[in-house]
Amino acid sequence: MGPGHLEQLLQPKMAEIRRYLIRLGAGAADAEDIVQDTVYKALLYLEAIDERKFSAWLYKVAINRYYDLCRRQRRFHYDEEPGDYAASESGLPEETLLRREQKDLIERILGKLNPAHRQLILMKYEMELSYKEMAGLLGISEGKVKASLYRARQQFQNHYGGEE
Repeated sequence: MGPGHLEQLLQPKMAEIRRYLIRLGAGAADAEDIVQDTVYKALLYLEAIDERKFSAWLYKVAINRYYDLCRRQRRFHYDEEPGDYAASESGLPEETLLRREQKDLIERILGKLNPAHRQLILMKYEMELSYKEMAGLLGISEGKVKASLYRARQQFQNHYGGEE
């Protein structure tokens, strides 16, 4: 895999990781910095990375960098800017409004979860990763993923019940 080929391969993947970091709570500038660091590390360790696990490796590096950043800042900050959904949504105004309210509610609840739980829920339902893929990314057993995800879902449900 040459550097040129790698660049092409990385473009969509890095955009995906950037979006994921922002969903986790990173600011846009921080997400961009982390993505750049991750690309640099990927180029540095290219020979050592198994091509089949390349995507998981990128996510793992980016997520670890984000958690390092959070630890340095000693706080988790959530962006309270609801996205501009209106531009991309079609349908009747009431339906659009309901969907947007639902989306806002889910975002608000995700913001209240502890970061590890938020990450698991995003991995499972947003990225649609399998337990095995999640375990590989996080470096924990599938059993631990299932148990933690169960707790994460409970925490989400508790908040969801309280918001409605």
